[in-house]
Formats: sequence, structure tokens, C-alpha cells
Amino acid sequence: MSQAETGSEFRTPLVSRLRSGEIGLALIVKQIRTIDIALAAKTCGFDAVYVDLQHSTIPEDAAAQISAAAVQCGITPLIRIPKGAYGTALRLLDSGALGIVVPEVENAEEAREAVSFCKFAPVGRRSNANRYPQFCYQPLPAAEARRILNENTLVICMIESEAALHNADAIAAVPGVDVVHIGTSDLSSDIGAPGSNMHPKVLEAVETVVTACKRHNKIPGVGGLGGGDPKHYEEVIRLGARFFSAGNDWALMMSAFQERVKLLRSIKSL
Repeated sequence: MSQAETGSEFRTPLVSRLRSGEIGLALIVKQIRTIDIALAAKTCGFDAVYVDLQHSTIPEDAAAQISAAAVQCGITPLIRIPKGAYGTALRLLDSGALGIVVPEVENAEEAREAVSFCKFAPVGRRSNANRYPQFCYQPLPAAEARRILNENTLVICMIESEAALHNADAIAAVPGVDVVHIGTSDLSSDIGAPGSNMHPKVLEAVETVVTACKRHNKIPGVGGLGGGDPKHYEEVIRLGARFFSAGNDWALMMSAFQERVKLLRSIKSL
């Protein structure tokens, strides 16, 4: 996506990949606060950066700068908000974000609330900000800008409890929800098996969400496998998952640091 693309040609990388039936990969950002992370994620082949404001102290202005840079370098910016923080969601969507990850969605009513704040009418009731960094602040007719942003802004509802899982079909059925995303870490804790992100009940949950998403033409996602065995990804992809938060900046850097130290310590001195 170039800076000047508008109209029917405007498609974010993550949306394009998911709608073509491919796997979408997002890098969670918890520590890095400069736009460099968007450029690096693009070079490494991620489809999206996923700035986590729920589990970090990254300020909104840093998330906004990362989002604006990500759009222009050709990678999709997502923001995970704290539960119920729809004021934050609106400000960051106006600042360049093209997706909101909504944690702890328990039922269809909460999914509808998320859509209402993140999508424009007639799907939701998002407030208009006039000019947007997604279009390099070009003046577009309001109806066209809202249509394009609705088509390219993802509402990602996270299922993180057994109660939410029981409502997976109803959540997936809500118009405007794009992705139903299992948070395996919190779900494994809720079922009494903390840290067992590939527990049989978690895999059953993936199957449940995949079935619901197929029924309602939504995208099933899975998070929490970033530090796991690649075979774990193979398993959930086989079950039908297609969107992944595929690790976070700090964990991936720590892993690389450890590997470098291990390599250098293994070299024998003369």
C-alpha cells in the first residue's frame, strides 16, 4: 500500500492476506516505543505490529507515532486496549491504527459495544475526525473515507475465559466483528491449567472458535504461542486458525540475546 492509495485500491497488508485465505502474523510490541519497530517488523516479514497497551506502559502518543509510520511503510498497525478503554481506541484509530484488539470479550453485547466504538455508521457509531493519517491527511469525502476505513479496520475480539467460549458463536455472529481471537494464556489459567497453552481443552476451544468463525465468515485467531514449539502453530493451523500474535518484541530479543551468548560461550579459547 503506497502513501497515496485511496478508494477501492486501499487495502492493508493484514486485511489483504486474511481475506485471501492466508495466514496473518502480527508482532506484539511491549517495550520499543519508536517508529523503528514498524520498519523492522516490515523488513522481517510480519503483516502487522500489535501495540499492547493492556500489558505495557507504552504511552498513547508513542503508539500513535508507531501506527502512523506503520501505515506508510506498508504494515498494518493494531492496538490492544485495556478492557473498556474505547476513548483510547478512538484516539488511536484517528492517529493511524487500523485495528483494535479488544480483550476479555465475554458475550455478544460486549462485542457489539466494541464494534459501535470502532466502526462508522451504519455498522457502528464511531465519531468522525475529518482527515486521517491513513490517507496522508488527504481530503476525502466523508462517506468515502468512512467506507474505506470500515472495510480496512479490524475489530479483534479476544476470548479468554470458558464463559466467553460458551458465547463464541454469538460473538462471531455480531456484524462488524472481524476476528475472534483466543488468548491461550488467560484461557489456560481460567480452565485451571496455567501455562498449558496446548492443553486439550484449549485445543477444543480453538475448534469451537474455528467452527463459529466458519459459520459467520469471520477469521479465527490464536495468541500466546509465541515462545512455543513451532509444532504448536502447525497444530492450530491444521485446526483452522489463521491470525496469530506471533511473539512480542522483548521475548524475541531475549531469545536472540541468549542464543548469541550461548554461541559465544561455546567457542573454546586457545
